[in-house]
Amino acid sequence: MSKTVAFHLQKGGVGKTTISGTLACQSALEGHKTLVIDCDPQGNLSSWFLKDPPKYELSDVLQGRCYVGNAIVVAPELENLSILPTFGIGGTLKNYSETKLAEEPFILQDLVKEVSEEYEHIILDLSPGLGRLERSALIASDEIVTPMTPEVFSLDGLEIFIDELAKLKKNMRAAVKHNKIIINSYDERIRQHRDIFSAAESSGRFLVYRIPVDPLFRKAQEAGRIPQLYKVRGRGMKNATQQAIMDLDSCIWR
Repeated sequence: MSKTVAFHLQKGGVGKTTISGTLACQSALEGHKTLVIDCDPQGNLSSWFLKDPPKYELSDVLQGRCYVGNAIVVAPELENLSILPTFGIGGTLKNYSETKLAEEPFILQDLVKEVSEEYEHIILDLSPGLGRLERSALIASDEIVTPMTPEVFSLDGLEIFIDELAKLKKNMRAAVKHNKIIINSYDERIRQHRDIFSAAESSGRFLVYRIPVDPLFRKAQEAGRIPQLYKVRGRGMKNATQQAIMDLDSCIWR
């Protein structure tokens, strides 16, 4: 049975693309047919894994210029990982979301339903905002997972997002699940990081996970490589990071 997960918080710089891309890779490495739909007009995830701009992208599918199968690209290093890309070509996804999406709020939901017959795991990578495009993606998901950094402003952003999501679920009659938080770039040695983790965990509303600080993520993105497979001077992802990613993968898809 297929499952769709979106990673989102109304705050930039928390690692949404890093986490969604890395977990998509882990899912594929575990042998699951995995699709990432790049719903961020900046297209950072697509440019991470794909060297050349594709013939078609997500906006072409949404506007009926091609079939979804024509736009999906298999990641070069990982045959179980496919991407429905956005390269920001002419800002077409942003333009579509600002003009025509209001008339088609469930179009991403229909798209996900169409591809769910072929892919076990579907991941939506979103921009930090909460405009029409992000709302459409959220209601197309079975579950929303919130990444955040270990800082007070992220906790504030989480509270705002919870309120906005409740309104969205009521207005759009969506049953999307939201009970997991990922604290990214976590460093056990820093007291503020420990305090933020404790505050998030003590709310009792969320399962809280941590991904350690690991410079390999940045280096893998710069090189356009799968982080789990990438090594610099013979050194790859930290053992603690790899274990955290495996634990998250197991929890999210079970």
